[in-house]
Amino acid sequence: MKKEDFRFFHSLRVRWAEVDMQKIVFNAHYLMYFDTAISDYWRALCLPYEEAMHMLGGDLYVKKASIEFHASARFDDRLHVALRCDRVGNSSIAFAGAIFRGDELLVTTELIYVFADPTSQSSRPVPASLRQALLGFEAGQSPCIIKTGAWVALGADAAAVRTEVFVHEQNIPIEMEWDESDATALHAVAYNALGQAIGTARLLKVTTETAKIGRMAVKRVLRGANIGRDVLQALMTCAGQQGYREVMLHAQRSAQGFYDRAGFQVRGEPFEEAGIAHIAMFAALLPRLPSSDNTTL
Repeated sequence: MKKEDFRFFHSLRVRWAEVDMQKIVFNAHYLMYFDTAISDYWRALCLPYEEAMHMLGGDLYVKKASIEFHASARFDDRLHVALRCDRVGNSSIAFAGAIFRGDELLVTTELIYVFADPTSQSSRPVPASLRQALLGFEAGQSPCIIKTGAWVALGADAAAVRTEVFVHEQNIPIEMEWDESDATALHAVAYNALGQAIGTARLLKVTTETAKIGRMAVKRVLRGANIGRDVLQALMTCAGQQGYREVMLHAQRSAQGFYDRAGFQVRGEPFEEAGIAHIAMFAALLPRLPSSDNTTL
C-alpha cells in the first residue's frame, strides 16, 4: 500500500506509554490507533456518529480486525494512519488501513464491521444513505452541502444547531439567542449526506459596504472537519455577490485563530458578549458578479 491509495489520514505522535521493553510500539496499540482513526473518519464524513446511528436505527460492530506488521514505530514517531472504505456489502462494511512513518509503510489492517440492531445485535442491511455517504466520500465527493436562504426555509434546522451549541453547550440564556434579525438575515446551513443539519451562520446588513456574519455554530463532535470554514466561505461569497466590500463578525476569543486563518483581522479591543470574551474582526471582499440564487439582504 502507498499513501496515494488513500484519501483519509489521521495523524498522531507515539507516546512514551505506548512503547514496550523493546522501546517499540506494543503491538496491541496499533489497533487502538486504527480505532482512533475510525472516529476521525466519521468526522471527515461529517457524520456525528452516535446521532447518525440512532437516526439510521442501528450501530456498527467489529466482525474482524486483522493486522500485518512490516516495520516498527518508536517513541515520538509522527505517524499517519490511513483508512479507506473498500467495500459495502449487504450488511457489512470493509475498511483497508495502513500506518505510515513518512512514506515508510509500517502496518496494514483489514477491518470489517457489521451494521446491526443495537438491542438484538442481529445484522441489518446497510442503509442506502450510509452506503452513499461512504462510497461518495471515497469517490472524492464533498461530505456536506451548504444551503443559503431565508429563515422561513432554513430556520428550523438553523435553530436546532444553534440551540445545541449556544444554549445547551455554552449556557447562553435562550432569550438572548433569538432576535428579530433572524427574519431579515441570509442564513447558511450545512447538511451531511444523511440530511442532518450540522452547522449554521447568518449574514446581516450593517452598512451599504459592510455585512456582518454571526451565530456561527457547528456541532461539537464535528469541529475540525472544515464545516465552519465552508459555512463562513459560503456567506462571504454571498456578501461579495451582493456588492459588500467587507464582512465583520464578533469572534469568540477561543475561535480567533480560526478566523485568522480565514483572512480576518482584529479591530478594536476585546469585549464581553453574553458573558463570553469576544473580539471584532474584519475581512475585505473581492468584487463578485451578482447571483440570482441568493436572497438579497
